[in-house]
Amino acid sequence: MRNILVVSRESHWPLDVENVEVVTPRQFLTDPSFSEGRMRVFNLCTSYRYQTTGYYVSLLAEARGHRAIPSVTTLQDMRSPSLLRTLVDDIEDVIQASLKNVPEPRVTLNIYFGETLDKTYRELGHKLHHLFQAPLLQAVFVKMDRWILTQLSPLSFARVPAEDHDKLPDLARSYFARKQFRQPQLQRNPYDLAVLVDPQETSPPSDKAALERLEAAADKLGFDVEFITREDYSRLSEFDALFIRETTAVNHHTYRFSRRAYAEGLVVVDDPWSILRCTNKVYLAEMLARDKVGCPRTTIIQSSAKLEALTQNWELGFPCVLKQPDSSFSRGVRKAENPAELSNLLQEYFKTSDLVIAQEYLESEFDWRIGMINREPLYACKYFMAKGHWQIYDWRAAPNKAAGAWETLPVELVPAPVLETAVRAANGVGNGLYGVDLKQVGDRVVVIEVNDNPSLEGDVEDQILGPRLYEKIMEYFVTQIAAARSTLPKSSAASRKGQTPPPNVWYT
Repeated sequence: MRNILVVSRESHWPLDVENVEVVTPRQFLTDPSFSEGRMRVFNLCTSYRYQTTGYYVSLLAEARGHRAIPSVTTLQDMRSPSLLRTLVDDIEDVIQASLKNVPEPRVTLNIYFGETLDKTYRELGHKLHHLFQAPLLQAVFVKMDRWILTQLSPLSFARVPAEDHDKLPDLARSYFARKQFRQPQLQRNPYDLAVLVDPQETSPPSDKAALERLEAAADKLGFDVEFITREDYSRLSEFDALFIRETTAVNHHTYRFSRRAYAEGLVVVDDPWSILRCTNKVYLAEMLARDKVGCPRTTIIQSSAKLEALTQNWELGFPCVLKQPDSSFSRGVRKAENPAELSNLLQEYFKTSDLVIAQEYLESEFDWRIGMINREPLYACKYFMAKGHWQIYDWRAAPNKAAGAWETLPVELVPAPVLETAVRAANGVGNGLYGVDLKQVGDRVVVIEVNDNPSLEGDVEDQILGPRLYEKIMEYFVTQIAAARSTLPKSSAASRKGQTPPPNVWYT
């Protein structure tokens, strides 16, 4: 097991610790040797904000099958004060007992490799490190009627006070010598079904007809259904399960709903890990490469790349497709016809993300959509390109003219290579509800994206199965709730060995 320590600059890690390889983010992202073998990736970048290089270090480490510390889930959890309060409920007594004799109204606690330098707070430091694993942490508590954790964030070495530096080498050696870094297991408890919707959304994943059929199927299987909105965040613990039928994103209330619901013990679709994985095209590119699933030739471009040299030596040809990492449903996906357009689009995209996806352009009459639930095909559709447009949806057109035609057909009539590729792609994400988009060009089948929040519209995706489609989804909820209630231990997924990405994916 290799211990990889990623720091923004090598000077940010002055400690001499055995069996630790210190690398920069660029080395980690571009060197193929960091895509193979068993690794623990300790991320000490100076920034972990969404879509920064530090964020992508943890994201791609997970996509490559490595153990990322901190994980992307941990980074997102620490950004939400409400999630922090939910997740630290179990250590409330420890917080109050540890801080009861502190006279100041505010306490800042640094946790180095799971330990605090002041032994008074040792148990509290251990508990916080167990819940939010990161090599270096900083916690801020404020005294109100009781002590409240108001902020928790990873620390870079550069932010560690100079007077603490001499204490860190021994702590670091002990920390990196550990054989296991266990993730906290959240307790799961059953409730009733909540369906999260946004009545104002112009293009929701489920229309009124589909929601009515979903409610009928849920009632048939013994669920009480309540349609909730973002205003019902505080009520999540009232329910047994959450089904998100609103377009998802990571920096969005849908992710916060999902993560809090899981933390509260609910069965969740879409679960937070599926949202993180599917809404980020960088993760999907790495995952498909790791699992050797067909995809368009892909380049992942860093903001530090020299654009003039890049466009002069462009290997994908023109036109090509550029994607924002968190694009979905044709949003944030643009076509560059020439080097000038490529350069302009890259400059535009780099304003919000340190990485951008570029792919070869593959022309087709339609895209396949294979719906998946619990690792099995659920439905199959052909989505034809919007009139006069190169995508299945044209966001520039009026809503009634934006989508192309569609055709739903029995799953058994789907060409075997398309179905097999869709199953492999979805299984790389998880076992929830997914929509896999694919193109078939001659004998070649490639995955365009895996959607965590696929469309389920009345008389479209359900045209073949009818009510049975929604019953299958609700049967999945029943199965997951039964598993959550079971006292038998769940089998853990076998760990994957890291694999070198095939030649159709590279970084620049």
